[in-house]
Amino acid sequence: MTNATPSSDAVGRAGARLLRNRRLMRAPIWLYRARLGFLFGSRMLLLEHVGRKSGARRYVVLEVIGHPDHDTYVVASGFGDRAQWYRNLLAEPRVRVASGARGLSPATARKLSTKEADAALAVYVRKHPRAWRKFKTILENTLGTAISERDTELPMVELRLDGAGS
Repeated sequence: MTNATPSSDAVGRAGARLLRNRRLMRAPIWLYRARLGFLFGSRMLLLEHVGRKSGARRYVVLEVIGHPDHDTYVVASGFGDRAQWYRNLLAEPRVRVASGARGLSPATARKLSTKEADAALAVYVRKHPRAWRKFKTILENTLGTAISERDTELPMVELRLDGAGS
């Protein structure tokens, strides 16, 4: 991993344990479904996607890494390419997204190239340096590998609302 201090490493391990707590991680979904997503502001979003095997609707709440324009969101897969939501998006990119006071809206997912992911991560690190220090340590614990800000292997996805730019 990286040259983390003992306290940041402990935060990373604790954060990774929290991310693995299914009940805790699913609680925000119910708030979005109750139309209370605005409580999370614009730094979080609800992603509705389709199970690649079951065809059933699935939901996950993710942190917004980037919001380059009004109709585009960038999210990262904290569990790498093992995350079920990420694998589902690669199989079926048509999704629905809710963020802030905006209800579920149709969108299309697109995996970012490494160059695009590096650019999105650079903006996030510049805007939220304290959050990044904690987030990075947690990511490194969930992924089991160091995260670099250049040539990042952290999978990122752009979610563009349908009709954007038209």
